[in-house]
Amino acid sequence: MAQRGKRRGTATAVEWPTVFLIAACYGAWLVAGFLIWPNYPLVALALMILTVGLQSSLVHEVLHGHPTRNARLNEALVSLPIGLLWPYRRFKTIHLRHHADDKLTDPFDDPESYYRALWQHDDLPEAMKFVLKVNNTMAGRFVLGPLLSCIGFFIDDAKAIAAGDKAIRKAWLLHAAGLAIVLPVIQFGFGLPLWLYVLVPVWLGHSLISIRTFAEHQWSEHPEGRTVIVERSPLAILFLNNNLHFVHHKSPTVAWYKLPALFRERREHWLKLNKGYAYPNYLSLVRAYAFRAKEPVCHPALRRAPEPGRAFAPRVRARNVNGLGTAPVPAEPPKE
Repeated sequence: MAQRGKRRGTATAVEWPTVFLIAACYGAWLVAGFLIWPNYPLVALALMILTVGLQSSLVHEVLHGHPTRNARLNEALVSLPIGLLWPYRRFKTIHLRHHADDKLTDPFDDPESYYRALWQHDDLPEAMKFVLKVNNTMAGRFVLGPLLSCIGFFIDDAKAIAAGDKAIRKAWLLHAAGLAIVLPVIQFGFGLPLWLYVLVPVWLGHSLISIRTFAEHQWSEHPEGRTVIVERSPLAILFLNNNLHFVHHKSPTVAWYKLPALFRERREHWLKLNKGYAYPNYLSLVRAYAFRAKEPVCHPALRRAPEPGRAFAPRVRARNVNGLGTAPVPAEPPKE
């Protein structure tokens, strides 16, 4: 009886720090728009940039099963898409597939890989090859990353919907319902032009997240060596401690606010386990790769040539979320 009660208690547990942070994020966004924008527009835009970035991090936290054990409730908590771009259920489907560590960085099997298959890259126009090379610098990723990460993805999702994919259509309909609330609030409630909101809070909010994602993964023959640890950063709260990305990949169900202690308790163990793929902070990454590509565009080991017999049904293909190149993903979202 006691064990049964304990299980019930665990099943209904609520991670209150995450709940409070979600409320603070949306609250700060509303304060920026309704109270600060009319008198201090630059301050309001700066705060909105931070809230868009934070909401993106919160969506990532929620899709991993936080802050409650109820998936529908979790989704509802972050259902207002103030970042505008990504349908929650599409991101959830793609991102959970990315957590197959043995497939990390594969241009086809990892939907968040920044690498491209050599044979596909060779067929690209020279201008696009140059854009992808620039995108592999930190400055390029900050400026171009948000644009490259969504254009092809949107096109492929539109094709999938036209082909009759009901799961993708439902994800976008739910996203549209959220936008039907958010967009009028921005335009008529805040009095903020939508074009300005897209170019500043949305673009730069997602650009801030690209600082975190820039070096998260690299190719290594050892799967443990493919995921980075950035030991400390003033942006850690914005990233919900995903600068400790290797720790997150190894413990994806651990809440964001527990990751630093988990890392500190066994720091040497974690650094040894991920083969030393670590940086002391993001400033060291900026110094090294602000205008120099950290990784080649083409994957250094995988997909050097087309593979006969490797085919995917069109309805389950989806654009790699980090730009050009396709990556198959499940048509249905994983069940929790």
